[in-house]
Amino acid sequence: MNKDQLATLRKNMGLSQPEFGQLFGVHPMTVSKWERGVLAPNEYQLALMREFQIAVQNEKARQTVKSVLIGAGIAAALLLLLDAGKGK
Repeated sequence: MNKDQLATLRKNMGLSQPEFGQLFGVHPMTVSKWERGVLAPNEYQLALMREFQIAVQNEKARQTVKSVLIGAGIAAALLLLLDAGKGK
């Protein structure tokens, strides 16, 4: 996943850099560096991002991920996205 795809994924998920960073346990500056091509996510993070790419195609998951992330926490948001991706 290149820097442009990463930024597009974050935006498609409706997340800010700090919120996106929460999903991966990284500082918002790290997300910024990913999106500028200064750093790259590790293989585990990339694998999750690929699953999120599939999941955000599900309209319901895309609409609710931000509220779930804020209201119920990171684990619930991850579960929602990964579960939505299984339906494809």
